[in-house]
Amino acid sequence: MRSESKMRNRILSVIAAVICFGSTAVADTVPQMFSLPVEWRLGSEASSAGVLATNSYLRGENSMGKRISTAFGAALRADFSFNPATREGMLYPGLYQGIGLGMSEYSPIGLLGTPVSAYVYQGAPIYRFSDRISLGYEWQFGAAFGWKHYIKDIAEDNVAIGSSVTAHMGIFFKLNYRLSEQWGLFLGVGANHYSNGNTSFPNKGVNTVGASIGFAYVLNPQSLQKGAAKTTTIRDKGRIWMYDIMAFSAWRKRGMIVGYLEEGVVCPGKFGVLGLQLSPLYRINRYFAAGPSLDFQWDESGGLKPYWVEGSYDENIKFRRPPFGEQISLGLSANAELTMPIFSVNVGLGYDFVNPKGDKPFYQSLTLKTFITKNIYINTGYRLGDFKDPQNLMLGIGIRL
Repeated sequence: MRSESKMRNRILSVIAAVICFGSTAVADTVPQMFSLPVEWRLGSEASSAGVLATNSYLRGENSMGKRISTAFGAALRADFSFNPATREGMLYPGLYQGIGLGMSEYSPIGLLGTPVSAYVYQGAPIYRFSDRISLGYEWQFGAAFGWKHYIKDIAEDNVAIGSSVTAHMGIFFKLNYRLSEQWGLFLGVGANHYSNGNTSFPNKGVNTVGASIGFAYVLNPQSLQKGAAKTTTIRDKGRIWMYDIMAFSAWRKRGMIVGYLEEGVVCPGKFGVLGLQLSPLYRINRYFAAGPSLDFQWDESGGLKPYWVEGSYDENIKFRRPPFGEQISLGLSANAELTMPIFSVNVGLGYDFVNPKGDKPFYQSLTLKTFITKNIYINTGYRLGDFKDPQNLMLGIGIRL
């Protein structure tokens, strides 16, 4: 009996080894990202949104004396999905990414202009109700051009937008309905944020919340070929730990209260910012990673207030240069990251244990990592204080080890 049992266990072990080897061999020979034709889509959408009254200009303190309450927009879009027979197509079914070009009009007409946005976007299904209907998310990140902005001595009441170009960030949830193999319809709800990242003053920003409707046409439908591996045979062989090193720079404006003034004064010129982040990230699964980050930053405008030259104001305001050690910040942040092919979106909450005098230690960051190779990415981000005070952009390059 014992010999029969041993023999049976050996046979089962051999079968398990063969199955394991077979699935590994299949996974290792599965085509990668762009080795097979991707599926291209063209589409358009129309949107209507409410403008949140987050500053005095939007609430009605403008040349018309009217509340800026609504926004209407339209966009053209082009995106692609990975071939379902590729590794990425199997691990991330339904994932898409592309570029969009949109235009917005605000009511009353004439107060904010008609900005045009150019942006990249990425989305994926969250839940599938059936083969035809799914609920998904989509983020957008880009720039908006052509705002009617603040110009000194001409439009001093516009505290919302201080430059003709701003960043454009959006998050949406979309209900998608596949009409046929080539046509799709979607309904969405979401929010947009427009800000210049403190590169110009004023910078109160514009925020909208609304709904959209659109369609997409698939140019070259790609289907899983007969005999190709299924998702269940593909193993996610990603590393458990990832290590990011990222250096960034930016420029910013600075305002402060000095002397006997009760209102803040905007310092003339622009100030440089340099930073470095060291971030180990634990890979929870193929979609999410989390971990701490050591954040270093030098801000040329940091710690200026104690070095104000008494008697200088307005455009002639002057400061002595603070020591380097009084313009640096060193903090520790907790980060969560959405990790997808090509793009990763990172959110951070941090606290500066060392920071320039007068700066708030609690900070937040939102960054987009665009991978130009497997291990090198371009970083585009934004740093805030206390969830409301703009600090600076984070434009840089990083490496993932």
